[in-house]
Amino acid sequence: MGPGEEIRRNPAGFRVLTGDRPTGRLHLGHYFGTLKGRVELQDLGVETFVIVADYQVLTDRDVAERLQEHVEDLVLDYLAAGIDPRRSTIFAHSAVPALNQLMLPFLSLVSVAELGRNPTVKDEIAHSRQAAVSGLMFTYPVHQAADILFCKANLVPVGRDQLPHLELTRTVARRFNDRYGAVFPEPAALLSAAPVLLGTDGTKMSKSRGNAIALAATADETARLIKGARTDGERHITYNPDGRPEVSSLLLLAALCQDRDPREVAEEIGGGGAAALKRTVTEAVNEHLAPLRARRIELARDRAHVRAVLRAGNERAGERAEATLSEVRAAMGMAY
Repeated sequence: MGPGEEIRRNPAGFRVLTGDRPTGRLHLGHYFGTLKGRVELQDLGVETFVIVADYQVLTDRDVAERLQEHVEDLVLDYLAAGIDPRRSTIFAHSAVPALNQLMLPFLSLVSVAELGRNPTVKDEIAHSRQAAVSGLMFTYPVHQAADILFCKANLVPVGRDQLPHLELTRTVARRFNDRYGAVFPEPAALLSAAPVLLGTDGTKMSKSRGNAIALAATADETARLIKGARTDGERHITYNPDGRPEVSSLLLLAALCQDRDPREVAEEIGGGGAAALKRTVTEAVNEHLAPLRARRIELARDRAHVRAVLRAGNERAGERAEATLSEVRAAMGMAY
């Protein structure tokens, strides 16, 4: 039985930790890559914790600019997409002090060499804007282990590039249990089946590259961004991800929005060329996102409610983290 079937059979047996760094509004890549899946897990009845990883912003930026605005925008995107704060816990990392206290014993369980070998850390360092690597960046994998283990999550939705982080979390949990007694589960990966969407410039869609279509974009902004997207010189439209990556990514985007096969979309467009392709994609995206965007506009009128949702989530996460920290202290003989 695969993990998907097991989740559907016994959703109450799983607890998920997932989330994002508040560095800008979420985009279509986030939506089809992770956000839509989180809502589905929640709706199945899986206990879900969604972290706004605000401290992680500091790993690769000297200053977290407009952080409060970014945090509120992130919560708005979550709520508009269907994350229900009555069933899922949305919280900010910095608002849960007990979560950070778990990092100290966890750091004692890994070597400096293990931290340095982590490929995700290497990649983050390579793309960092800072002249020097901060200690926080170096401890990034343990930082994430605390995020996952504080609520005893046993399932973490990840892309393949994040597997090394999760493996280190599993190592931390195993070593803690071996040394102090069974406290933590070893969380399993829920690998995302979602394909990578390219941005308007033909590279991976990313907030930092300015090539993304935000969920909160207007219909006109969406049309403008898609109109400027890269394609190729061949007029007849075909779905060929290896040979025609830009065209194929646009076809895939339309297909995801319409719940169709991208080859079928390509056949319909045929010899219509890039203009017809972009028109099809624009209509598909705007139609699919219209309800989400309407909800977001309505929610944005009451920022006090957004902040209240976060405060309530912070409180729930804090209670869970304190309970776990008490277990950890007792196991380590530190319950004075």
